[in-house]
Amino acid sequence: MEIEDKIRKAYEESIKVKEHFFKENIALIKEVAEIIAKSLNEGGKILIFGNGGSATDASHIAAEFVNRFKRERPGLPAIALNTDMAVLTAIANDYDYSEIFAKQVKALGQSGDIVIGISTSGSSRNVIKAIEVAKKRGLKSIAFTSSKGEKLISKVDYAFAVPSEDTPRIQETHITLGHILCELVEDILFEMPATKRKGK
Repeated sequence: MEIEDKIRKAYEESIKVKEHFFKENIALIKEVAEIIAKSLNEGGKILIFGNGGSATDASHIAAEFVNRFKRERPGLPAIALNTDMAVLTAIANDYDYSEIFAKQVKALGQSGDIVIGISTSGSSRNVIKAIEVAKKRGLKSIAFTSSKGEKLISKVDYAFAVPSEDTPRIQETHITLGHILCELVEDILFEMPATKRKGK
């Protein structure tokens, strides 16, 4: 296959997967954006985590909330649990790699918080264990995964399953989803009259 054909094939596949996913999930995206906004407005925070490329996506999305996305506005509390190397290596060394997110959810998660687990396979043990902890603590849980992510989907309150088994296409859809949720949450919170926002 010529290089030009490979480029065309990649972006056409990416567009196709995204179109399918977003057409099927508009209502769920709206619902989840409202749930996240409600949590943040009531003093909650977002705990988000994943491995590899999904760890980078988690950090990226957390940064959009903490800093800003499109609006000039106060920062919103979001923590990517895959960023602190001292914490990660201490837990992995003293306990097990499968505990790296679960122990942080136990330490940091509070009533009203939201957890977002990102796993393209849906079978990452450390992501699943953290979701299980979140459920036991009564936290709302969201998954970014794929059509093969049944293990993770079965554990969460809200699941976004990208209809693909191709990791790059799944990850491209996940970050677009993250951006859309950031934009919607900003719109919900900062178009809300100041008198209705907590602490305003």
